[in-house]
Amino acid sequence: MTMKYTLGANELSAKTHNLWKSILAEFIGIFILNFFSCAACTQAAFKTGIDTYANDLTLIALAFGLSVFMAAMTIGHISGCHINPAVTVGLLAAGKVSVLRAVFYIVAQCAGAAAGVASLNALVSGVAGAGPRGLGHTSLSMGVSEFQGLGFEFFLGFVLVLVVFGVTDENKPDSRFIAPLAIGLTVTLGHLGTVSYTGSSMNPARTFGTALITGNWEHHWIYWAGPILGGVAAALLYVLAFAAPEIDSHAPEKYRQVQTDDKEMRRLNA
Repeated sequence: MTMKYTLGANELSAKTHNLWKSILAEFIGIFILNFFSCAACTQAAFKTGIDTYANDLTLIALAFGLSVFMAAMTIGHISGCHINPAVTVGLLAAGKVSVLRAVFYIVAQCAGAAAGVASLNALVSGVAGAGPRGLGHTSLSMGVSEFQGLGFEFFLGFVLVLVVFGVTDENKPDSRFIAPLAIGLTVTLGHLGTVSYTGSSMNPARTFGTALITGNWEHHWIYWAGPILGGVAAALLYVLAFAAPEIDSHAPEKYRQVQTDDKEMRRLNA
């Protein structure tokens, strides 16, 4: 019975879990993310010389961060708004989601990302700046090795999942009010810090979508291995070392914060 619930077979028929609604939410969430964020990339690219392009990195960073913020506010209560295989696998590693749900989520995320970029490509076809260069496909910059790219993407996945766990910790209920903003700003920070090196994917499905439509699969494995390995490392670190102490549900509401602080002080003293 335990294995059945770990694998998630019960979720196929259990109405309370709303698995199919959650899968649709993941599809729509990353569709919007890829459509609008990659659309910003088509506008951010500008020509500086013959076959030489530069990007407005701040515009790109804000577009991705705001897209994630918007998606989290819209579908967070339905699916948790993973919209990122690195987040899903991190939650799976921590035992927060079942294997079946994780698989369905990742498939929906990849399909939604591809559909978003395909829709964008159809709409901007023939427009100046559109095409493989302007669709926001992530790639390693000149001089960045595969090892360096993997390292950048590892830490991008690490910080994103670490923040996700921190703001959704069930023993830190106050953090949930700012969770969408915190996660969106983390995505913005990641782009501001590393977009010049790897394109700052931090999301395997997001890169899968642009790779599928542009046909550019160069170094594609980096954009899966890096964020997912970083996400799993962050998930395990948070669960094993950083998780907030459990709050006594029987304590009066006004004493719970004091109780939490007292437990934390006793843990530190020990």
